[in-house]
Amino acid sequence: MDVRELTAAKDLYTASALLAEIWRPTDPMPFEMLQVTRHIGGYVAGAFDGSTMIGACAAFPTADGGLHSHITGVAVQGRGVGFAIKVHQREWALERGIPTISWTFDPLARRNAHFNLAKLAARAAAYLEDFYGDMPDELNMGDPSDRLLVEWRLDSPEVAAAVAGTSATRPEPGDDMVITLAEDTLGRPERHDPIGAAAVAVGTPADITTLRACGPDIAREWRQAQRAALGGALAGGFHVTGFTRTGYYLLECAR
Repeated sequence: MDVRELTAAKDLYTASALLAEIWRPTDPMPFEMLQVTRHIGGYVAGAFDGSTMIGACAAFPTADGGLHSHITGVAVQGRGVGFAIKVHQREWALERGIPTISWTFDPLARRNAHFNLAKLAARAAAYLEDFYGDMPDELNMGDPSDRLLVEWRLDSPEVAAAVAGTSATRPEPGDDMVITLAEDTLGRPERHDPIGAAAVAVGTPADITTLRACGPDIAREWRQAQRAALGGALAGGFHVTGFTRTGYYLLECAR
């Protein structure tokens, strides 16, 4: 696999088409937007298997000297394409003196949460309610677009270890934690009051994409329940300390 910055028009067109196929029926990053992003000093890159592009990413420079990674799409799963793109993006940013990369993701997506918080060691910064408004693409249709904003502090020891493949393993919720949101036997969200707990665990559905397609009402229940549990905890002074393999956000009170 080869990850490289994209500059040629034909590669930008290919990246745009790849992202449009993933987020169909929308066109989230047309050629013109990728061209402008590259022109103003942003990051536009593609991952290649031979001559075939199998992943693409675009990130905008921010007013505070950082980089906001707006979109990453991967056409094939299970080959580490997303991780390879992030490693390349980090090196690209460090070469230009950029200390931090931020991005958002759907906090209901268990796989994405584990990738971002555990595998990459990014830190949760804020819960953003309905960040993009109504989204008509097949991945998000019919559900409020809540997002978790994360920051990737590129020169931190945790991130350096994660990029080297030695990210820390997070334990499962222990007896000292109150599980405030979990999946019941029917796949529905089950909430519990934290009752003044100093440490909590907030669960995720096993597969929110399938749930949106086959059980949209339950998917919306999950959105509202997690907005209250995770968003409420972050607003109430908790911070995320990790994410477990079984799908729990681990949070501790920062006060």
